[in-house]
Amino acid sequence: MSRIFSGIQPSGELHIGNYLGAVRNWVRLQDQHECIYSIVDYHAITGTYEPEDLRRRTREMAISLLAAGLDPEKCTLFVQSMVPEHTELAWIFNTVTPLGELERQTQFKDKASRQESVMAGLLNYPVLQAADILLYRASLVPVGEDQVQHLELSREIARRWNARFGEDFFPEPQPLLTPTRRIMGLDGQAKMSKSMGNTIGILETDEAIWAKLRPAVTDPARVRRTDPGTPEVCNIYHLHRAFSDPATVEHVATQCRTAGWGCIECKQVLLESMTRELGPIRERAAELRARPELVSEVLYAGAERCRAIARETMREVKERMGLAELSEVTR
Repeated sequence: MSRIFSGIQPSGELHIGNYLGAVRNWVRLQDQHECIYSIVDYHAITGTYEPEDLRRRTREMAISLLAAGLDPEKCTLFVQSMVPEHTELAWIFNTVTPLGELERQTQFKDKASRQESVMAGLLNYPVLQAADILLYRASLVPVGEDQVQHLELSREIARRWNARFGEDFFPEPQPLLTPTRRIMGLDGQAKMSKSMGNTIGILETDEAIWAKLRPAVTDPARVRRTDPGTPEVCNIYHLHRAFSDPATVEHVATQCRTAGWGCIECKQVLLESMTRELGPIRERAAELRARPELVSEVLYAGAERCRAIARETMREVKERMGLAELSEVTR
């Protein structure tokens, strides 16, 4: 089977944006490929944060991922900082990555424009991302549209290292675009993001979800209940397409175009669809919180499996680059 690597930042509880845009696809892929999934906490320290909060968010993300369906019998789940070879390989890749390539990254330019003092970690973020993938010599990476540029840089880094130190040692990872590529926030203005306050957590109660769905932006043409709408421009309709069965989606579209429903009724049906999918996930998360040792065991076992792969990769990388191994120094 092809090996897949993908990572997610420890933002705490999953929201439906990263659930639909990434994790639901991860669950499907674990039955088809050798999958390695990481909670990438090194990536989370490029900005200001509190250490205890980072630990909490990392733990909450692990619970969310397992509750959402990642099965440690079918895939490997671990925390990035538990495998130090990630940063070791990232430094090596820094030596073959042109500065101009990093400065051209769209996400770097966007984030740097909003910061008074830009840290080097933000610039080198995609180099670490390349190390994450290539450390396991993964050939496939499930990504959203906004990550394609970073993945292309990973491919370029692999080519540059291979050209100098070992032809075809690192594969050039190919993108697997996720079926649900972009989830808009409840404000209808930007991608769903916790920093924008426009998300729904997958572990929130029905009451909490309804409190967010009720005022959520819909088709602006539907000023009055009797106004017909265009479902394709309505974010609630797109959430129906993610959570509701095909018959319901078709019915929602008809009711919208004919003004058979008001937006509130449409949202109530969406809540029912979301509850059917998210309810069992909430139950599994409660079980995991009640047995925290199970989560620790999964993460520890995952890190051990990944360290075995990472050590072998770094052994060969060092040998090809003329770097010293501990066994050589102690002879």
